[in-house]
Amino acid sequence: MIPVTPPSFKRITAGASRRWRPLLWLVVLSTLAAGFVPNRLWADFEQGRVIDSADDFAVLAPRDRVAPENAMVNARIKHLLPQLMAEADLDVWLVINREYAEDPVYFTLVPQPSFAARRTTMLAFERFEDDAGQDAVRPLSVNRYPLGEPYQVAWSGESLDEQWQALADLVVDLDPARVGINVSTHWPVADGLTHGLYERLLEVLPESHHERLVSAESLVVRWLETRTSQELALYPHIVGIARGVIAEAFSNRVITPGVTTTDDVAWYIRQRFESMGLPIWFMPYVNIQRPGEACAEDQAFCGVSGVIERGDVIHTDVGICYLKLCTDTQEMGYVLKTGEEAVPSGLSAALAQGNRWQDHLTSSFQTGRTGNEVLALTIDKASTENMVSSTYTHPLGFFGHAPGPTIGMWDNQGETPVRGDWPVFPNTAYAIEGNIKARVPEWEDQWVQIKLEQVAWFDGESVIYAAGRQTNWHLIR
Repeated sequence: MIPVTPPSFKRITAGASRRWRPLLWLVVLSTLAAGFVPNRLWADFEQGRVIDSADDFAVLAPRDRVAPENAMVNARIKHLLPQLMAEADLDVWLVINREYAEDPVYFTLVPQPSFAARRTTMLAFERFEDDAGQDAVRPLSVNRYPLGEPYQVAWSGESLDEQWQALADLVVDLDPARVGINVSTHWPVADGLTHGLYERLLEVLPESHHERLVSAESLVVRWLETRTSQELALYPHIVGIARGVIAEAFSNRVITPGVTTTDDVAWYIRQRFESMGLPIWFMPYVNIQRPGEACAEDQAFCGVSGVIERGDVIHTDVGICYLKLCTDTQEMGYVLKTGEEAVPSGLSAALAQGNRWQDHLTSSFQTGRTGNEVLALTIDKASTENMVSSTYTHPLGFFGHAPGPTIGMWDNQGETPVRGDWPVFPNTAYAIEGNIKARVPEWEDQWVQIKLEQVAWFDGESVIYAAGRQTNWHLIR
């Protein structure tokens, strides 16, 4: 079992701009008010101690999450959206939703608590030039139920027909040259305007404005993939929780060799997060590799389910979302045989090779380089060292599988059309995901697969791991 060493809050806030520091302290104060000590767990990690208390994770109660989440949404709309709308050359952006058929981008734009777009909810974002000559955005709601800050009410009434007419009148009054709507052939997150709503929009708008409607695809992708400095400052804490639960699960606190099953560990992880009110976005996965369980060089994934025995290699894949930010983490563990004090040297070398593969991938990031180009460079670097590797890295953020550049897929190590052609931008987060295979002398040269995944972000110059990465094995005694 390894200690996880995310940076301290003091070090995180030191790197944040003055604009975002009040929000970070709001999170801390809310945590304290909820009865938690934010740095207790991190202090244990930094001193090399592992988790031994179920109450050590600093997680805000649902009520206390509203203020920081809304502060981040408001800041994104005020400071980020004008830049992205200008980049996409959009004068107005419409996000139109019906209850329980919300646009995928809807919940990233509205204040909490919000569980649905009640009845029909229309959002309109007008880009204009402020008094200083800078791009700014006015967020407007055309809605039966006003949303509150930061939205200004453009219409509030009861009749659906009146609501649609109010939206049409608003667009005509604003007289935009380009109106972005969420329709897309290739990006599901940018295709949230349903066919019925699109047809109704055409009905109410003057025909002279139909040709002004354009796809907001690039805006939606950039909105969802871009991380603000606030979010990047909070990501280490969120990822630290995910890694901490893995460290807890891959220990004798949870695993009794010869008794505990892979499903037992997977359900422990799931229930542990649920006990903290942290939603998982997929069922945790735990599997075993051991001598005698064949792992072929060309096998996509190696690992079986069952009872965890001494001498086993174990692996898990875990993803949670907290404060609207999602994680995706894979780590490896080893169950010591009786009398063993350390992992076999062949397994240590295999994990080191996995870290080397990570270095090849992260050193290939460059602003403007496409996901396909990053993949090709990574494969070239790994090939020069005769690595047996596979790269399938994806963006992270409001979704676990977020939009942005696809960097390989587990079943396609060649180019991915469209999504793989998307370029790398600064301030974007990723699951650095993939695997290597290495022969283990202690296993009679049988292959072992090291499957790794860690949250990181690209700052425009380099890739930074949010809460470190696994460089030593979790050990179960």
